[in-house]
Parts: sequence; structure tokens; C-alpha cells
Amino acid sequence: VSVYASPATEPWLDEVYTCAEQASVVILLSAAESTADLRLRWGEPEHLILPAYQIGSDDLLVVTHRESPLQNLTRNEVRSLFSQGQEAIQIWVFASGAEVQEVLEREIMAGSSIHSLARLAAQPQKMSDILNAEKNAVGLLPRRWKAGSVREVFTLENIPVLAITSTESQSAVQKIIACLQQ
Repeated sequence: VSVYASPATEPWLDEVYTCAEQASVVILLSAAESTADLRLRWGEPEHLILPAYQIGSDDLLVVTHRESPLQNLTRNEVRSLFSQGQEAIQIWVFASGAEVQEVLEREIMAGSSIHSLARLAAQPQKMSDILNAEKNAVGLLPRRWKAGSVREVFTLENIPVLAITSTESQSAVQKIIACLQQ
């Protein structure tokens, strides 16, 4: 079974391998989402036409370095920070179209643009590394990517993690999904 895991869903691959082993299925990681039998996605896409199954949930965290002056923020304060910036604070986001960024834009930004001086992290691991190293940085992470001594200043709970299949999925794919849902 070929599996595509988006960068945000990579922490779920261990569970995929465990379920595949239990079902006696061989997993082949796919670099192309469009050709994979099973696609793991963090958050609901705007337009979903393929069958999708929720296999878990995660939280979207706004996190900062442990020594940052930023404290607990409300949704409106997060929107203001990411749209207007704040002196001496480095704002880190993902590229438009990245799943974590889509959730931020849809659920928190509510049509407000991201600040023009926001910096881009290519992947959750890079974001985690930056937030642990830079005392004046603030950014986004799925909870499963939180590592080190970063501090949560806002949490958006229960973002669905989906397993998306082609219209006619194989029984092996269905076995893996059933296992992941347990």
C-alpha cells in the first residue's frame, strides 16, 4: 500500500507501520500525494471529494520560546499578532497552502492577512527548531511536533487528522484505516 504523509502528519507514520504490520501489509512511502493509495492529512481541506476517515485529532499551538515576553493569548490577540506584528517579535508561519497554515487562516485569521514581515518555515521540524532557538520568535505547531522547551500561548483544539483514499480503496487500505481509528 502506498502512503503519502504530509509534513504535519509524519508523527502518525509509526502508527501506520504498526497497523500495516498487524494486517501483514507492506507500506511504500509515496512522494506524490496524487498517486498514493492512502493520504494522511492534518485538518479538513476546503473541498473534499474523496472518501476520508478521521484517524485522530491534534491541536494547533501558537508557541514561543520559553523566555519570550508573550503570555497567554486570546484568539483575537493571535489574529492581531499574526496580522499586525509586534515590535521585537519574529512571526513564523508556513507557506500558504500548507495544512497548518490553512487551519490558522480559516479558523483564526478570519480573512485578515498575515503580516508582510512574517518569516516562512518549510516544515514543522524547522519551525520547532527555530522556536526553541530564537528567544523572540512565535509560530505555529501541531501538538505532536511540540518539542524542547517551547511554551504554548494559544491552543486551537481538535483539528482532525484524516486518512483519505481513492474512490475504490483496497481491503488492505481499509484494514489499516480501521486499525488507525482504534
